[in-house]
Amino acid sequence: MGDTGGVSNRRDWEREATVRPLRDADFETMSGIPLEPVYGPDDGLFPGQFPYTRGPYATMYRSKLWTMRMFAGFGTATDTNARFKEILRTGGDGLSTAFDLPTLMGRDSDDPAALGEVGKAGVAVDTLSDMEDLFQGIDLGAVTTSMTINSPAAILLAMYVAVAEKAGVERHRLGGTIQNDILKEYQAQKEFIFPPRPSLRLVTDVIRFTTAEMPSWHPISISGYHIREAGSTAAQELAFTVANGFAYVEAAMRAGLRVDEFAPRLSFFFNAHIDFFEEIGKYRAARRIWARWMRDRYGAADEKSLRLRFHTQTAGVSLTAQQPEVNVARVAIEALAGVLGGTQSLHTDAFDEALALPTERAARIALRTQQVIAHESGVANVADPLGGSWFVEEITDALERQAEEVFAHLDRLGSGSILDGVCEAIESGWFQGEIADAAYRFEKKVASGRRVVVGVNRYTETDDGATSLLSIGAEVETCQLARLARVRASRDDEAVAAALVDVRRTAAHTETNMMPSILEAVRVSATVGEIVGALADEFGRWTEDPVI
Repeated sequence: MGDTGGVSNRRDWEREATVRPLRDADFETMSGIPLEPVYGPDDGLFPGQFPYTRGPYATMYRSKLWTMRMFAGFGTATDTNARFKEILRTGGDGLSTAFDLPTLMGRDSDDPAALGEVGKAGVAVDTLSDMEDLFQGIDLGAVTTSMTINSPAAILLAMYVAVAEKAGVERHRLGGTIQNDILKEYQAQKEFIFPPRPSLRLVTDVIRFTTAEMPSWHPISISGYHIREAGSTAAQELAFTVANGFAYVEAAMRAGLRVDEFAPRLSFFFNAHIDFFEEIGKYRAARRIWARWMRDRYGAADEKSLRLRFHTQTAGVSLTAQQPEVNVARVAIEALAGVLGGTQSLHTDAFDEALALPTERAARIALRTQQVIAHESGVANVADPLGGSWFVEEITDALERQAEEVFAHLDRLGSGSILDGVCEAIESGWFQGEIADAAYRFEKKVASGRRVVVGVNRYTETDDGATSLLSIGAEVETCQLARLARVRASRDDEAVAAALVDVRRTAAHTETNMMPSILEAVRVSATVGEIVGALADEFGRWTEDPVI
């Protein structure tokens, strides 16, 4: 079952397990049966040992539960700030920020293309003032923050750093993650702005900046979530995501970084879909593949470089608008798969998200679902409790084999470079076509009834009942436009113009890290759209050829 990297034994594992102190809990069943931290043969592999199939850490959740990180963002920054504080009050221990579509696309709220979208699917952030409101009253030195942003990721990270420093929190103390995964945008989510190769330069500049100045920050969250939401299979999600990870490693190494300088801070973001055992096998295979490739192909020696750590979110695409309360069961099953697969942090979707942004009540139920799994189910008491299952081990192996076939294809496309192969596959539409074909095959199964979706093609109801939904009114856009106008009127226009000239200058010099000039631009209240425009003057804008 994959490369073992040598024989390990229980004594070696027990020595490693002492590194992570155990959390305060009784490790026994409800009947009082005492539980070992891990089960398996004495000469077998254990969690925390190469190739980490059974988990990245020796004691897993016995020492520390996963971070319960709830995704939030809607309306104005003040609206979302209130939701953040509610999440923290009810037991969430990590913030995850959703931005609205104009922000994701690098457009200001007063851009004509933003009309009707401001604050609708996330929070509107145009300037540093919005970022200050977003985190007002929250100690950024005490909480970790994830920001789901890609093309303008460098700009939003610069804003976060500037807000923290104004509050007296030095950048080296900041913990969290910026998604910053541009490759999957071309493959699946389509929120790209610039062509692939200059976009990769922005990614690597963020990696270089955080490696030097933000040691507790994850500069990229390599995301399979959106690949899966676009319609891929679990095997494709695994293969395409890990291949993107290899591409970023090669890009950073080409930029002059040594692999062990940056790789320990790389993280992943996977979907937790409804096929329970396949999802668990997917996570186990991902860890094993990453460990082997990082050691054997890229020469990583630091164990932290070999350990794949990941965040999980339950599958939005599996939620149904019909009988939405049934989604509570779907979310619980998917979250349990993420935990049994060894996730380091978890977001659970709200049951009403197929209809609208989640209400406060639905978001609280989603968080309580994680808390029930953590504190009542007993699954956190033993590391990799499904390890050794013939079924789970076979699925893990099969997914690994399918992923290796994809890597071989990309390696051939890139003439020995996964990075060049991924870029070639994006530019030719190969990824897009593979995902589209998989989505079509799945929908055919649902339409024919071969794949049952409860409430959709079987066990349907004529009246699903009324569900109270969160509504974002037109007043949000009016308020945001007025706020943006006030910032524009009060700022130093000469300082903004000079900062944007410097952004263009650094963009033109490929050896210069762009983060310092972007940081200065946000400090003088240049907008997201203005900074993106300055970068586009040098990089151009990307238009995708349709896949037929």
